[in-house]
Amino acid sequence: MGRETLGDKIIFGFLCIWAAVQIFPLYWMLTFSLKSNSEIFGDNIIGIPREWLWSNYEAAMTVGNMAKYFLNSFIVTGCTVILTAIIGIMATYGLTRMVWRGRKAANNLIMLGLTIPVHAAILPVFIVLTNLKMTNSYQALIVPYTAFALSMAILIGNSFIEGLPKELEEAACIDGCSVYGIFGRIVLPLMRPALSTIVIFTFLNAWNELMFAVIFISDSAHRTLPVGIQTLSGSYTTDWGPIGAALVLATFPVLILYCFMSGKIQESLIRGAIKG
Repeated sequence: MGRETLGDKIIFGFLCIWAAVQIFPLYWMLTFSLKSNSEIFGDNIIGIPREWLWSNYEAAMTVGNMAKYFLNSFIVTGCTVILTAIIGIMATYGLTRMVWRGRKAANNLIMLGLTIPVHAAILPVFIVLTNLKMTNSYQALIVPYTAFALSMAILIGNSFIEGLPKELEEAACIDGCSVYGIFGRIVLPLMRPALSTIVIFTFLNAWNELMFAVIFISDSAHRTLPVGIQTLSGSYTTDWGPIGAALVLATFPVLILYCFMSGKIQESLIRGAIKG
């Protein structure tokens, strides 16, 4: 019993240290956003601000135009998440449950999307968007983001839907339910954990993406938050407080989304582990 207690204390201590290491960047970013340049580069790098400069947030939202960039990121990310979730779940059901010629070939072709580096697709995607006159618009980001997110979404959906009992769908079919009814009334409610996982991963990738946003968007009217934060850095002098405030504003939506949906993600991972 004594060894178990000592082991539990060691594990608890290690977990506390690990939690502190993981939380420290959030603490540092929050305090960083409330300091002046002299305090950031002075003797109070990681301490509590001596003077709490909430004006940094006001400067980030007004002078830095972060409010507009935040709205643009919300529109682009929201549309990407919705399209990826709808198309991904429906494609998953068609590839795993419906029998048709070329199903395996189509699934393998979609999975090849996971092996294509984003950097290799920049030039052809840019040429296509230019020919379609879609650059400097929300569509210039929504379409590529959705296309690159679908492979992962279908992979997550495949691993989850294969663990669902087919007897439920067969019973519904015997009762006269159509394919759309089976999908909407039976399969879709059971796939909520997988859907939550898809939403989280798609949101993170689209919300934090910078490369496509820099190349495909050149006007400030459609600029997203990561690009907007990059523009806060001046050519000669930089006020780092508003940059820290913008980073905090960009981070909190991700934390809030994860807090609300982390339980569904854990459920999806546990089911996948049990299935494996």
